[in-house]
Amino acid sequence: MKVLVIEDNPSVCTMIEMFFSKEGITGEFVHDGLEGYERYKRNEWDVIILDWMLPRMDGVTLCRKIREEKSSIPIIMLTAKDSESDQVLGLEMGADDYVTKPFSPLALMARIKAVSRRYQLVEQDQKAGSLDFLQTENFKISKSTREVYLQDRKITNLTPKEFDLLYCFVENPRQVFTREQLLERVWGFSFYGDERTVDVHIKRLRKKIESPTHPFFHTVWGVGYKFDESDIGNEN
Repeated sequence: MKVLVIEDNPSVCTMIEMFFSKEGITGEFVHDGLEGYERYKRNEWDVIILDWMLPRMDGVTLCRKIREEKSSIPIIMLTAKDSESDQVLGLEMGADDYVTKPFSPLALMARIKAVSRRYQLVEQDQKAGSLDFLQTENFKISKSTREVYLQDRKITNLTPKEFDLLYCFVENPRQVFTREQLLERVWGFSFYGDERTVDVHIKRLRKKIESPTHPFFHTVWGVGYKFDESDIGNEN
């Protein structure tokens, strides 16, 4: 696995490099955003680890630029910012996950493996011409092309992880998922996952596909979430 780490803190880079060596991961380390963008353009990467605060180009801007180029490289953001608004901003720009500093190197390794594994499965589906297609009363979703239509209107602003989460729910209508189950199914990890990641993604999906009179995601208090197109008007 080849990972690009864009992080300006030398001690953090040293710690990550040590664990990369133990895991057999090839890492390249860059210490400012503009150089990181240029390095991303010159090579192929399996995962990008991206710090929020960087000289010359901040991590959020860099993440947005990568996604604007239609790249599907998994991106994990490192951030000392722990507010929900900051998390939403990073995810909205296209990050697949975030890790809040200070963090456990083992947790970071678990997330790297999880996002890499999921993207490999997506690529395998696409190369095989898989026609994993879901159609419901309101949605048409193609897993192979990663296209979503809501009442024949194409939804084009979903991040990769928002798509994965929506597909999981639509594939399992009315099934109640705990946050831990969603972390395992969609992110590929459970123990290391931050449950707020799920809440942020649900919040973003609600804004993008729901209306006040037509909710799809329903909070099951004390348990988690479910997707139900017929459960109109119930509390969210």
